[in-house]
Order: sequence, then C-alpha cells, then structure tokens
Amino acid sequence: MRSRNLELISGTSGSFVKLFEVRDSRIRVHEKLILWKGYGKQMSGDRHVIRSKAPLRISFAGGGTDVAPYVDEHGGTVLSSTIGMYAYCTISPRNDKQIKVRSLDMARDENWKADGGMLHYDGNLDLIKAVLNHFEVEQGFDMFLHCDVPPGSGLGGSSTVMVSLIGAISEWLNVPLSQYDMAKLAFKLEREELGFAGGKQDHYSAVFGGFNFMEFKKTDTIVTPLRIKNDILNELHYHLLLCYTGQTRDSANIIEDQRIGMKVAESPVIEALDNAKRLAYETKDALMKGDIRRIGELLDESWQHKKKFTGHITNPYIDSIYNSAKQNGAIGGKISGAGGGGYMFFICEYDRKYLVADSLQRHGAQIVNFNFDKNGLQTWRYRA
Repeated sequence: MRSRNLELISGTSGSFVKLFEVRDSRIRVHEKLILWKGYGKQMSGDRHVIRSKAPLRISFAGGGTDVAPYVDEHGGTVLSSTIGMYAYCTISPRNDKQIKVRSLDMARDENWKADGGMLHYDGNLDLIKAVLNHFEVEQGFDMFLHCDVPPGSGLGGSSTVMVSLIGAISEWLNVPLSQYDMAKLAFKLEREELGFAGGKQDHYSAVFGGFNFMEFKKTDTIVTPLRIKNDILNELHYHLLLCYTGQTRDSANIIEDQRIGMKVAESPVIEALDNAKRLAYETKDALMKGDIRRIGELLDESWQHKKKFTGHITNPYIDSIYNSAKQNGAIGGKISGAGGGGYMFFICEYDRKYLVADSLQRHGAQIVNFNFDKNGLQTWRYRA
C-alpha cells in the first residue's frame, strides 16, 4: 500500500518541496530545494495575458526608521496604509526570444533578447532588468508598465513597481512565493542588487496591502495587519485630505543626507528618529481606538520631528502649504515619503475640510480623491 502527500514550504532562499511517501507504515521524506532562479516553465504559445497591480501607500508614522543604518542599529517601526492608486504590469508572451518593453512613466521603449544572458545595469529600466536576471527568463514577451502617479511622488512608487514586476513574472512562470518571500525579494533586488537608496516599508506595504503595523530589524521583519472597524475607517477617510504639491524630488539624495546625519555623535537625527518610532506606536493605538483627532495631533508632532531628519525634508513652498492648511482647519498632516515634494495628507476638522482644500488649491496644490486599498498585490491571467 503506497500513498503520497506533497507539501510546499516557502523559505527565505527558495521553496522546499517535501514528498512524504508512505510504504508499509514507513514514512520516507524526500526534500528538493526549488530555487527562485530558473524555477517554473514559460509556456510557449500561451495566449494568456498576465497582469498585476500593486498599491501605493501613505505612511502615517515611523517613516524613516526603516532606513539603514538606523534600522540595523535601533530597529524601525512604521504604520502605513495602501491606497487605491496602483503600479501596473502586463506581460504578453511571445513565441520568440524578443523582449519588448514599454514604460509610460519613463517614456521609454526598449528591445532586449531573452537568451539567458545577464541584462546589464546602465540606469535604463534597471528595475525590470533585475527581475528578469533573477528569474532567468528565456522566452520572449511584450511588457507594458504604468503607474497612477509620477516618479518621485513619495508614495513608494519605485518599490511598488518592483513588486508589480515580481508579481507578474512569478505568476507567468508559476513560481510560488509567500507574501514575505515576495517583499524580501523586492527589497533585495531594489536596495541590494541595484543599490537604490530607501527603506523597507514600501515593498511590504505593496505586497500585503491594507493597514499594517510593521516592525523592522536588521535581519527580520514582522508585519501585523490591523483589523480596524469599518466605522473607524470611514470616519478616518472622511477627515483625510490628500494633495499633490506639483513638485517631485529625488529621494536618494534626501536619504543620503539622513544617513550622514546619523553618523554625528549625539545626533539630533537619531533623537528625531527615536521619536518617530515612538509616535508609530501611539498613532496605532489612537487608530485602533478610533480617536481621529488624536491621530491628527500625532501627525502634526510627527511632521515636526520629520523635518529634523535632514534640511531637505521641507522648503518654503511646502511650509506655506502646511501652515495654510493648519490655519484653515487641518489638525495635523505630513508629507508622504522621504520629503522635499510629492504628496501631502492632512487630518481635518470635518466641517472645515473644504476650507483646507480651497487653501491648498490657492497655493497650487491639486486635491486627489482616493480610497483605502485592502488587497495588496493582485495578479491574474486573461485569455486574449
């Protein structure tokens, strides 16, 4: 009498397949490590289109504490939520070795060969090259990429694009990856392989989706999805105002300034980051209790500490927007992402929110309607 049971166990370096073979009451365990690289088989002649979308995020508290070297030495904590704005990726398999990529956001069209060789990094669509190199793609395809926001927006755009890329490619190649595996791989390729400056929160936010309380250490990450009552979410959304400043920025330079500031003895940057981490816990508690006013007050306090990370977090234009919002009914707010431009959001008195919106528009900011996203990364196939 013989029976078999197949169990897939995901790990940080790949996936183990355990085959339990029962023969005459004796159990044999066969293990095989399936590496991420090269796993799966491209289906020649597959007429399905593979799509993915990954949500962007706003960070309520703790942003910056997930960036090295602070996170490695002190640990970081971030409270964030994904929103209904996305990075999209579409893959249309081909029957040859041609790779044709169109990126709307970068206004680029590229043609490469899927011959198993390494695509060289040259600053041109390197996020895509890193993913293709990792999975050793050997079949041609057409790829179409676009995002709901411009690069440098402060909503985690580049990391979200990376997650959408990995999601689409792994769906196409039938590579099983857990949520943690997906986020770790996205971080590894963007931050370590390519050396793009930034923290850890964006990859995990895009993969998991929803409201998450994330705790980071040098070699470990814990993501705690928050179960928040719908009444609280609706009330929070009713008080929130999101705007685009019209300015984009290079987050890498801001993050580098932050790293330099952390190396100074008794650095005020360290103290500011410690306070940002503390406020992440306090903001989470206020959110779970539904204390919207307190969240607004904590956002204001977070903004005051965030401005101490570097001298490039704010500028006279951003300060004028923030001060005008406060004068017209905002309880508190902050800029999203590293700073210097992009998107800002505010918690407002509900009956003065329209006044805040008017004041922001007079300063040249654009009000953006949004909803919270609860799903995180999504992938699907559609027969063309």
